[in-house]
Amino acid sequence: MTKIVNHWIGGKSVEGASGTYGPVTDPATGAVDTKVAFASVDEVDAAVQAAKEAYVTWGQSSLAQRTAILFKFRALLDANRDALAELITAEHGKVHSDALGEVARGLEIVDLACGINVQLKGELSTQVASRVDVSSIRQPLGVVAGITPFNFPAMVPMWMFPMAIACGNTFVLKPSEKDPSASVKLAELLAEAGLPDGVFNVVHGDKVAVDRLLEHPDVKAVSFVGSTPVARYIHTTASANGKRVQALGGAKNHMLVLPDADLDAAADAAVSAAYGSAGERCMAISAVVAVGAIGDELVEKIRERAEKIKIGPGNDPASEMGPLITKVHRDKVASYVEGAAAEGCEVVLDGTGYTVDGFEDGHWIGISLLDKVPTSAKAYQDEIFGPVLCVLRAETYDEGVALINSSPFGNGTAIFTRDGGAARRFQLEIEAGMVGVNVPIPVPVGYHSFGGWKDSLFGDHHIYGNDGTHFYTRGKVVTTRWPDPADAPAGVDLGFPRNH
Repeated sequence: MTKIVNHWIGGKSVEGASGTYGPVTDPATGAVDTKVAFASVDEVDAAVQAAKEAYVTWGQSSLAQRTAILFKFRALLDANRDALAELITAEHGKVHSDALGEVARGLEIVDLACGINVQLKGELSTQVASRVDVSSIRQPLGVVAGITPFNFPAMVPMWMFPMAIACGNTFVLKPSEKDPSASVKLAELLAEAGLPDGVFNVVHGDKVAVDRLLEHPDVKAVSFVGSTPVARYIHTTASANGKRVQALGGAKNHMLVLPDADLDAAADAAVSAAYGSAGERCMAISAVVAVGAIGDELVEKIRERAEKIKIGPGNDPASEMGPLITKVHRDKVASYVEGAAAEGCEVVLDGTGYTVDGFEDGHWIGISLLDKVPTSAKAYQDEIFGPVLCVLRAETYDEGVALINSSPFGNGTAIFTRDGGAARRFQLEIEAGMVGVNVPIPVPVGYHSFGGWKDSLFGDHHIYGNDGTHFYTRGKVVTTRWPDPADAPAGVDLGFPRNH
């Protein structure tokens, strides 16, 4: 029987009324045994209306009530890690251990949201003038929306909604239609934790649903993670409709390896960061810049490790890397490798012909490694989002930094070195929002903020951390004067107010 993934509106599962459905494919087998309802404009409106009605009371709820529910949600999420990871593996294809890691990362943000009472503490200045006090407070926005990608169907939504609802907002999530089940599971766990109906809603769909959220007058803010072209469109369209926007775009993350680096550690890191989750990570390392004479040795060490990676179904405990999300994406990734030699790259490993016995219809691709890649090659210029690692050569540190800074992307980057002075220079000189020093995937912990520079971020706020709290609230300053009963009348004064 075909499984149907429905919307979640007003605290319950709601069957699709549009009659339009999208296929959900098992990437390991190529089979379509699930379909997801695509929302019409009316169905998006129903979700926003449910959120708007819930905001009337949720926006006025106490911090104690909000955090109590979030603590219960955190406990339920922890108890259901495996079940959620299994849904992710079945629809995304990543191996179970990687899916568990995704859930764990999402839990970090739930932890942060559970302590929202500290982050929402206001400020007070007393006696700024005679018997005058000034306080600063932060208040929720109202209905906010999240539009999230396929590669982290649980973690990226959890970058958004725990902070949003902890701040007193209500939330409408439009997850990827490629792997929608995790979002509904999260909704069910929130309901079990006692979250009032309508505070969290899920609508599935395509551009119709997205555009309605961007245009809807009752949606006050939009959070997005995805490719750069779509992030630019989200930012432009939502901003034009008067909304606050944080839109995280694509990446081409570089790893600079200096001659003094531990090359075994650098090779381990490069392989892990490039090929983990089949390269379908916005924080994947997709370009290694080898400085000086170490290039050949480093490439050989990477090749030795990459050839040993076990590729197979994500639910097989022996698998280290699973398939790609769709056949279309698999073919696009393969095209970069197939055209690499003609563009001047040295193809060290070609994974385009890889298949898995017994799973021939899966979206398989093997490990690819390209060396001496010119910056003009498409494999270097584009965000491939697959298990393809490019190695570039630079003669000096300065040349390597200039190469990285010339990229239009500025999401994350890393340096591998034993030289503290070089590392310090790098973190100050590199034009990227997240930097790792001997750390290949510098995803910040929950109480810092995640976000890039340049074409990797549109909007003023990074996601989660203090930026998340500020994004989902707006500031208000209150000036108060309580006169003493013995005061004489102040009288009329048309001059500009002065503190005295």
